[in-house]
Amino acid sequence: MKFVPLSGTISHRWMEIHTRLMELEHSYIKTNGIQLHVVQAGPKSGTPVLLLHGFPEFWYGWRKQIPALAAAGCRVIVPDQRGYNTSDRPGGVRAYCVDTLIEDITGLVNALDYEKVNLVGHDWGALIAWMLAIKSPGRLHRLGIINMPHPVVIKRFLLRDPDQMRRSLYALFFQLPWLPELVMRAGNWRGASVGMRRSGRPNAFTDEDIEKYREAWSQPGAINAMLNWYRAAARYQPEITNGMRVQVPTLVLWGVKDFALTYRMARPSIDYCEDGNLIFFPDATHWVQHEEADEVNRQLLTFIST
Repeated sequence: MKFVPLSGTISHRWMEIHTRLMELEHSYIKTNGIQLHVVQAGPKSGTPVLLLHGFPEFWYGWRKQIPALAAAGCRVIVPDQRGYNTSDRPGGVRAYCVDTLIEDITGLVNALDYEKVNLVGHDWGALIAWMLAIKSPGRLHRLGIINMPHPVVIKRFLLRDPDQMRRSLYALFFQLPWLPELVMRAGNWRGASVGMRRSGRPNAFTDEDIEKYREAWSQPGAINAMLNWYRAAARYQPEITNGMRVQVPTLVLWGVKDFALTYRMARPSIDYCEDGNLIFFPDATHWVQHEEADEVNRQLLTFIST
């Protein structure tokens, strides 16, 4: 596959317009006993790039990456993960344990008839990406991680680092039944939308973006399912395997001004990678793929095409 380099004059704003014009293929794909809503774009013969969103986003969270990757010749695959938007939402907390979420993505790769893919994740999507790379390195060409530490590193910091403990108090609140759902839903999702905007730079999310998120959050049972990812993580630990080493070539992109995850976890995460590279974005927040889209796209394309 030959990649088309992105000109420095092509901004992510142009790419957003291109997203509206390009054909986005929406479908529902069966995997691991459920159906995931999946958006695909780019040539079907292109190099497969699977993008995994985090909380509280959905496929739309990659709107600034999809057109850039597709224009460069990639086959871009972007699921709404289990519980999000219009993907299936099984009941109960156990249905959202990490090992099950990994099986969702492995099953999706199988359903699309790929032996290997390039996998890129942000936030919770990056945690699933880390674990899939650790458990099944033979299924990946390359691994891209955006603002999420290696699983061993985050566990260590949560137990020993007061600053990270403070940053993670919101996740402790999410362990409560029904109250987090009530707070986030109140005032037409004011709590959720204000939280996203305050945690990012002023230009990270437009009014149009927030309306798209509100629509996804309003799907019946979605917010409960989304929060169950946090509840399951606290109750059901993923299986430890392969010494938690990452054998797949790995690129970590990190917005230093992340409100939830200290950048001090980034370098220790690279230590778990046989072939890892770390790039900091000093002025970016947790939402680096929105705020620094042009550079994120450039870094991902360079990494995937080498």
